[in-house]
Amino acid sequence: MLMQHISFFTFISIRWLDFLDIFLVALLMYQLYNLLKGTVAIRILLGILSLYLVWKLVESLKMELLDEILGQFIGVGVIALIIVFQQEIRRFLLIVGNRSVLAQPRIRKRFGNWKWNEDKTAAINTKAIVKACFNMSKSKTGALIVISKDNELKYHASTGDRINGELTANLLETIFFKNNPMHDGAVIIHDNKIKAARCIMPVSDNPKIQDNYGLRHRAAAGITENSTAVAVIVSEETGELSFCKDGNLKSRLDIDGLKSLLEREYKN
Repeated sequence: MLMQHISFFTFISIRWLDFLDIFLVALLMYQLYNLLKGTVAIRILLGILSLYLVWKLVESLKMELLDEILGQFIGVGVIALIIVFQQEIRRFLLIVGNRSVLAQPRIRKRFGNWKWNEDKTAAINTKAIVKACFNMSKSKTGALIVISKDNELKYHASTGDRINGELTANLLETIFFKNNPMHDGAVIIHDNKIKAARCIMPVSDNPKIQDNYGLRHRAAAGITENSTAVAVIVSEETGELSFCKDGNLKSRLDIDGLKSLLEREYKN
């Protein structure tokens, strides 16, 4: 009996890589949960995981017919997953890319022959943005200003009117003037240029966003969830200033707070 017990444990070999494998899977599942929690997608994911566990159970019990049916369904389901979770996958890959070791400036500098967009938009006229937001806040002029970092957001710019004008406070205030036909939608700023106005932004479905926030705030959260851009919002109802990055809104800012956040993102 003792010999059988010993032989059973000698049959199971556990390597340190097995512990690493379990840790990485747990970390991946935790990140997926944080990304999807509070959304309808988390219920879909739990349903898929339940179906997968049933399939593995059927496979271990040698139920060949049911195993074949579930196996084919799950194989085709990978394509369906990409379609259903395309926004979540995009957001997840963006998070991974931003936190990757290769994304760090010191690492990127070592790849001399690779053309990275490092600090391409580091110099932004934050004074013009702050001045315009201060004046629009006093007059309760609603505004949504999206400031891109490593790309021009060409797709989103194409939904509005092309401007490609120099970034100035007067031009920003003119665009968002209530009687201006371009005041609806967002302004996109890239490389000290106002690239486009009246642009349509993706609206976030994050349930954590407060109910009293309107479409401007949800659009700011949506574009910053799906890109590395940041957004500044001026409330039309209250004149309140807000700042959004990675889908996270910081509200009730004074002008010094907004200036500090912008300067932290874009060094002059």
